[in-house]
Amino acid sequence: MILQNHMKKTTIIILAIIVIVAIYFISTYNSFVGMKQSVDSKWAQVENQLQRRFDLVPNLVETVKGLTKQEQAVFGEIADARTRYAGAQNQTDKVNAANQFESSLGRLLVITENYPTLQSSQLFSDLMVQLEGTENRIAVERKNYNDTVQAYDTSLQRFPGGMIAKMFGFTPAEYFKVAEGAKTNPQVKF
Repeated sequence: MILQNHMKKTTIIILAIIVIVAIYFISTYNSFVGMKQSVDSKWAQVENQLQRRFDLVPNLVETVKGLTKQEQAVFGEIADARTRYAGAQNQTDKVNAANQFESSLGRLLVITENYPTLQSSQLFSDLMVQLEGTENRIAVERKNYNDTVQAYDTSLQRFPGGMIAKMFGFTPAEYFKVAEGAKTNPQVKF
C-alpha cells in the first residue's frame, strides 16, 4: 500500500512536470509566432508607405520634367528604382531598391533647389508637402519595424527560448538599414 501511494505520487509529479514543460513550450512557441507576425505586420506598414512614395513621386517627376528638360538621367534612375522595387522577390531586394530610389530622389530634390520657377509652382509645392509627409511616415514605420525586429531577434537569442525557436525553425529578421552612401548629400552639377 505504501509503495502504491508512493508510485501514485511519483506519477503525479512526473505528469505535473511534463504538463509544465509542455505549457512552457506552447507559450514560448506562441510568443514567437506572435512576434514574427508583428515583424511581418510592421514590414507591411513600411511597404505601404514606400508604395505611397512610389505612387507620389512620378507626379512630382512629371512636374519637374516639364520645367527642367535637361535632367533626364535622374528621371531614368527614379524609374529604374521603382521598377526594381516592383519586381523585387524578397525583403532584401525591396530594401535595396528603396535605398536606390531614395538616392535618386535626393538628387531630384537638389535639382529642384536650382530652379526658382519650379519652387513657385503650386502643384510642385503641394507635391513636395505630400512627399515630405510621406518621408516622415516612412521614417516612423522604419523605426517601428526595426524596434519590432530588435525585440523578436533578441527573443530568438535568449536562453532557453532560443533553443525552442531553433527547434521550430524561427530565424532572425533583417533590419531595414540605410544604404551605403546615404549619409552624404547628393550633388548635382550643371
